Amino acid sequence: MLNLNDQAPAFTLPATDGSTYSLSDFTEDTFVISFNCNHCPYVYNSDEGTRKTVEKYTPKGVRFVMINANDGNSHPQDNFDNMIKRMDEHNFPWLYLRDESQSTAHAYGATKTPHYFVFNKDRKLIYSGRAVDSPRIPEDITTHDLEAALDEHLAGKPVTNAFTHPVGCSIKWKQESTEACDI
Repeated sequence: MLNLNDQAPAFTLPATDGSTYSLSDFTEDTFVISFNCNHCPYVYNSDEGTRKTVEKYTPKGVRFVMINANDGNSHPQDNFDNMIKRMDEHNFPWLYLRDESQSTAHAYGATKTPHYFVFNKDRKLIYSGRAVDSPRIPEDITTHDLEAALDEHLAGKPVTNAFTHPVGCSIKWKQESTEACDI
């Protein structure tokens, strides 16, 4: 798991838009990565809330990128072709990258889908955790942790609650991985 002020690990990953992106391609002052997938009810029940967050903060210089590292063999709905279909169907306002090797998810210490990581202009970690406290049941949301972190950061303040426990499905690791799969 990354610690506060750790540097964002480099990556080069293909995206559903047909391009390949590296960390250095993103030059915005604030950069948000979320480890995501297609099949998790915590992800798809929070999609529209995430869309609102992205639309609210993109004009403020925040860039959002989702990365799917789930094993597409054990969970075919998470394979690259289905990622492309999902983006085409929903027209989400973020890039969706594929971490087939799962090395990026390991480097970031991602554990759930969704799991958010926020970095400042120097690509130092300023927040890690959940977007909201109830991503599976949007009507039960009482805290907007990601937005609170972004608001504080954009106001030039330190993030008060820099770590929250991500709420979602476990990342589906490949069988040869030493990581356990709890769901």
